[in-house]
Amino acid sequence: MLTLLISLSNFLCTSEKSAQQIYTKKRKADTQTAIITPVDQVVLTCALKVVDNIRNKKPHTSYYNSQRSRNLYDSSSTESFKLSRSKLKDFLNCQRCFFIDRKKGTGHVPGYPFSLNSAVDALLKKEFDEYRQKQEAHPYCIDNNINAIPFQHPLLESWRNSLYEGVQAQINGTNIVLTGGIDDLWINPTTNELIVVDYKATSKKGDVSLDADWQDDYKQQIEIYQWLLRQQIGTNLDSQYTISDTAYFVYCNGDAQAEQFSNRLNFKVSLLPYKGDCSWVEPAVIAAYHCLQSEKIPASSSSCDHCKRFQAVSNHLEKEKSI
Repeated sequence: MLTLLISLSNFLCTSEKSAQQIYTKKRKADTQTAIITPVDQVVLTCALKVVDNIRNKKPHTSYYNSQRSRNLYDSSSTESFKLSRSKLKDFLNCQRCFFIDRKKGTGHVPGYPFSLNSAVDALLKKEFDEYRQKQEAHPYCIDNNINAIPFQHPLLESWRNSLYEGVQAQINGTNIVLTGGIDDLWINPTTNELIVVDYKATSKKGDVSLDADWQDDYKQQIEIYQWLLRQQIGTNLDSQYTISDTAYFVYCNGDAQAEQFSNRLNFKVSLLPYKGDCSWVEPAVIAAYHCLQSEKIPASSSSCDHCKRFQAVSNHLEKEKSI
């Protein structure tokens, strides 16, 4: 007896009537009969009730708003408009997506948070804060012959808070305030150079590196932080300090080759230096400002996967209309 050949996923995107049509069609194909037995009808009814329960929970109601009405750029306003480091990245990837998000209120569907990565970040911050309090070098720095200790500053927690504060700088000639939340800041006690530090967590075979094309985003991230911190010199940072061109990634690589889990995940931690060049940051923000000042939606990037998918969906819908 055929009762469970149709998955619930078929029902999630259909009405009860069309669900029954799909069910009937499936039965006819498999058994050469379109008769739905009383038992089959009970199963179908129960499946539809499950679907209704899932729909009524509305799990994405607060997760994604396809049409925001807040935090939209108004080209006629002179009020400061905050542009985060991640939104500048969006501009570099695709001006059309950036424009529609920041000016029209329709952004990309966000991915779910990487909770394990966030846990690693939180624990590293606690650990480095202990050495910050003692003003001693962390063993990672000692083992890698890096002359640095965690930097103490009253604004550090604010600079770490990327969601609400972060390091901020006004872009001259615009109403844009660029923001970004750093993970950590070290100081070379000999030279008074401040070193930008970013924590990363992954799990891969072999040693970690910065060689992959997708890791260019990591490098741009560091360079934005370096640029932002240089704007603090003379205001929030004393003029005795300079921002080092060399930053460090504290890269934690989880060992997935262990024999068993045993309630623990071991990491190999590497400190990877990166010499940044932040000369591109201010010109990029100014370009993003002029994009927002326009009232015309810009062309999409040829490499934008979001635009490619949107175009493919539009093509399917147009074909459907012609049938």
